[in-house]
Amino acid sequence: MRSPRVGVLALQGDVREHLAALRAGGAEAVVVRRPEELDAVDGLVLPGGESTTIAKLADRFGLLEPLRKAVVDGLPVYGSCAGMVLLADRLVGAPDGQETVGGLDVAVRRNAFGRQVDSFETDVELAGVPGGPVHAVFIRAPWVEQAGAGVQVLGRVEGGPADGRIVAVRQGNLVATSFHPELTGDRRVHALFVDLVRRDMAGRDLAGRDSAGRTEEKS
Repeated sequence: MRSPRVGVLALQGDVREHLAALRAGGAEAVVVRRPEELDAVDGLVLPGGESTTIAKLADRFGLLEPLRKAVVDGLPVYGSCAGMVLLADRLVGAPDGQETVGGLDVAVRRNAFGRQVDSFETDVELAGVPGGPVHAVFIRAPWVEQAGAGVQVLGRVEGGPADGRIVAVRQGNLVATSFHPELTGDRRVHALFVDLVRRDMAGRDLAGRDSAGRTEEKS
């Protein structure tokens, strides 16, 4: 099987760091700024940044509706920090009318941990990520206040005033974290996502072969 082609939405945020982490995980990593570039990827990363700005730029570049359709069609997507906000179906503490891509059955509170000066680092145990806790960097980070029945909680904060808050989730082909794994040099979260993309590619290839076989039998 060919290497997964994974895009990083390159409208704002820490794009370069995500590209490096994806390449370390064995993916062909590319930037995505236009709908035709979105059509050419097997998976997508929505990076950190400012969620309202990213949503406005995506709309201006004609990407917002294609992004929503891609999620509905099952494209694997990973959102970090602002990317978690963009994937949320519901927002808490957001400006009126803020747009999201949606797809994750969660309610996310923007800037839940406080302002830039309240940024912090801690270790988080993540389900499905072997090798011990992930060192997590939180910068004006959101958290998940409510998760639907179909959402798997991958990680929570342990200790401190935010003890128990949900900071990593997965629903089908969608993964989101409140923190920035691309800033630490620990590539395990990106490796987890690249593996998810590979499994999705294999499933689609199998479905395509099965469909072709059935078509031949009918002809």
